[in-house]
Amino acid sequence: MTKHTRSSTNDTLQFNVEEETELLSFLRSVMPNRSRNSVKSILTRGQVSVDGHMETKHNYQLHPGQEVTILKNKVAVKESMLIGMSILYEDRDLIVIYKEAGLLSIATPKEKKQTAHHQLMEHVQRENPQNRIFIVHRLDKDTSGVMVFAKSEQMKRKLQRNWKENVKERTYMALVEGQIQQESGTISSWLKENKIHVVYSSQKKGDGQHAVTHFKKVRSNAQFSLLEVELETGRKNQIRVHMQDLGHPVVGDKKYGATTNPIQRLGLHAKVLAFSHPVTNKLMRFEAPVPKSFYRAVS
Repeated sequence: MTKHTRSSTNDTLQFNVEEETELLSFLRSVMPNRSRNSVKSILTRGQVSVDGHMETKHNYQLHPGQEVTILKNKVAVKESMLIGMSILYEDRDLIVIYKEAGLLSIATPKEKKQTAHHQLMEHVQRENPQNRIFIVHRLDKDTSGVMVFAKSEQMKRKLQRNWKENVKERTYMALVEGQIQQESGTISSWLKENKIHVVYSSQKKGDGQHAVTHFKKVRSNAQFSLLEVELETGRKNQIRVHMQDLGHPVVGDKKYGATTNPIQRLGLHAKVLAFSHPVTNKLMRFEAPVPKSFYRAVS
């Protein structure tokens, strides 16, 4: 039986993966005193993260060098525990969070509760049942990184109305397929969405919503490139469409032309969000560390 390197905090257990295996098998090997059903329920509740992204699939394939983090049961059942996310900042007007890949921003017809919005709603209502949370912008389920929520309809409108002026920096890291030759560049097009919710580019001026994406190569190898991406506009699926236009789709993004997925998640991470506070006008800057798996793919 393989020995697994283990460390722990008050709230979590961490294990390094030493060999190829499926996630459920790995969890059973590191938690030998628990029944199969108990281990399955830990997975289903979203208590397990792999390299910083929440994972609930039993057959998720693990590779040597990855880190598996398990939220301890006692902590997870505490009312105050947030799963798949953590609060970076909170005041009377807004909440800024770090969202892991695998967690929905808001509810869908299939999933109502395991979302950032639902958990934050419960969080603020512990203080006062009348409290509410309002979504300002979204991150795709499989994108990790910084998100901001408003605590009132008025604050949401204020942030959204002046979003372009308020946001001083919005930087993503994108792991894309292939070796990009150019060191930096800008992609500009008009984005439209078809009936099956696929966004596509048009070069015809005014034919859709104008979208501008700037990118800079951080490092690359023969298979993949890691890019720092600055958004000048924030359109739906903008980075994913523009990377496809570039001929280098985001890793794991089958919808927009990707054929590989070495990190077993979407290769997109919202690294920095900096904006002027709508009330105090103070510059707020938040940064979420880039997942290690992104760097491993281009090492």
